[in-house]
Amino acid sequence: MENGECNGSSVTMTTKCNGSAAASRPPMHVAMLVTPGMGHLIPLAELAKRLAARHGVTSTLLTFASTASATQREFLASLPPAIESVSLPPVDLSDLPSDAAIETLMSEECVRLVPALTGILSRLKEARRLVAFVADLFGADSFDAARDAGVPRRYLFFPSNLHTLTLLLHLPELDVSIPGEFRDLGDEPVRLPGCVPIPGKDILMPLQDKSKACYRWMVHHGMRYCDADAILVNSFDAVEPDAAKVLRHPKPGRPPVFPIGPLIQTHCAADDDAPPSPRAACLDWLDRQPEKSVIFVSFGSGGALPTEHMRELALGLELSGQRFLWVVRSPSDEGELSANYYDAETKKNPFSYLPEGFVERTKEVGLLVPSWAPQTKVLAHRATGGFLTHCGWNSVLESLAHGVPMVAWPLYAEQRQNAVMLTEGVGAAIRVPEAKGREKIAAAVREMMVGEGRGAAVRAKVAELQRTATDGLRDGGAATSALDEVVDKWTGQDE
Repeated sequence: MENGECNGSSVTMTTKCNGSAAASRPPMHVAMLVTPGMGHLIPLAELAKRLAARHGVTSTLLTFASTASATQREFLASLPPAIESVSLPPVDLSDLPSDAAIETLMSEECVRLVPALTGILSRLKEARRLVAFVADLFGADSFDAARDAGVPRRYLFFPSNLHTLTLLLHLPELDVSIPGEFRDLGDEPVRLPGCVPIPGKDILMPLQDKSKACYRWMVHHGMRYCDADAILVNSFDAVEPDAAKVLRHPKPGRPPVFPIGPLIQTHCAADDDAPPSPRAACLDWLDRQPEKSVIFVSFGSGGALPTEHMRELALGLELSGQRFLWVVRSPSDEGELSANYYDAETKKNPFSYLPEGFVERTKEVGLLVPSWAPQTKVLAHRATGGFLTHCGWNSVLESLAHGVPMVAWPLYAEQRQNAVMLTEGVGAAIRVPEAKGREKIAAAVREMMVGEGRGAAVRAKVAELQRTATDGLRDGGAATSALDEVVDKWTGQDE
C-alpha cells in the first residue's frame, strides 16, 4: 500500500476526533475506485477529506497503474493520514486498437481489473470496517467486485454535472430513439428533462460516432449506473436548478441522486512548507497587478490546442488589451485535443510556437507559464478577474467557488456540453465562437473583463453562485446535508 506508514495513525487520529464513539468501534471505512485522470482523482480525494473531517470516516483510494505518474504520486502523498491509497496491478491493453479512445481504455482497464479488485476489497473488508464502495463514472463494472467481496453498499460518484448524468441515464433509450448521429441532428437540439437544450454537435465527444467502441461503452455505463445504491454528484442545485429538481424526484429503477458539490481541491498545509518554485512565480506577479484585472488562461491538465488556434489566442489576448496569465502547453496538431490526458507535463518548449515578437510585446501586461500553475491559488487571488477555460467540470467548479466569471473555450469530453449549459443556461460564461479568430477572442475577453452588457450580467451571476456554493458547504447547507443523509445510512447497518 502507498502511504502505508500512515495506516496506524489514521485510526488513532480519527479516534481523537470522535471521542468515545470511535474508541468503542473502529471507524467506518470506504473504498473508492479512481479511474484515470487527475480530474477524477481530485474530487474523490476531496470527498474522502470531507468524510474524514465531518464523520471520522477513513478511506482507501484505489488507483490504476496506467496513471501512476509523478504528479499523481505527489498528490497522493500529500493527503491526510485518514486517506491511504493502493495502486491496482497493471493491465495488458495491447490487444486494443492503437487509436482506442480514452473512454475505451479506462472502461476496458476497469473490467479487466475486476478479479484483482475483488481480492483487494475482500482483504480490506477483513481488516477494516468497510461500509461502502464508491466507483467513479467509468468504473460501474467494478460494482461486480464489490458485490462479490460482500461490501454492503455500492455508490457511483459522478465527477461531472447533473446535465451529463441525465444524458447518460437516458442514453440507452436515446440510442434507440435517435438512429443517426447526434452531430447530424441539425437545428433540433437534444431535449432532456430539466436540462438546457443541447445542440447535437455539442453532445459529449465519446457519443459523436456510434460506430466507435467508446460510444457502446458509454451506453453500457448508462445502464450500469442503475445498479448503484445511490449516485453522488459533484454539482450543486443553483448552477443547474431544473436538472436538480427533476433528479431529486424519485423514479422507479433510478438510484437516488445526491448533489454534494462543489468538491474542489482545497489548500494543503504542506504547501506552506514547500520551497519556492519558479512555477509559483505567477503568484508574485499577480501580487503586483490591480484587483480583478487579470484573465487566467488554462486548458486544464489534459488539454492542448492546435498550433493555429494557439497563435490566434495569443494575438487575441494581445488585441484585447487585458492583463493575462497564460499556462502555455505545446500544441497538438494531430486532432487529439486531449493530448496531455495521461501526463500533464508538456514535452516541448511551448513558447516556441507563439507568434514572433509576442512575448516581448506583451511582457508588461502578460505572464506566460509553461505546463502548470497553482490553479486554485490563481483563481482565489484578488487580481484574477476572469478565467478562459476549457470548461472541464473541476475547473468550472473552482471558478464558481472563487467567484471568477468564465470565457468558455471547450475542447473534448463533455466540455462542449458544459459550455452550452454555462452560457445558455445559468449564464456564468461567454463562449468564444467556433471560428477562433483573434478579433472574436479579443471581443469575448474584453466583454467578460470590462463589458457593461453581457459581461456585467455574467460577473453578477457568478458572484451569486459563489455565495450559494459557499452556503451549501456550511453546516446545515444543501451539500453538507446531502452527504450527511448518505452517511447516516451507513451508521449501525454494517453489523
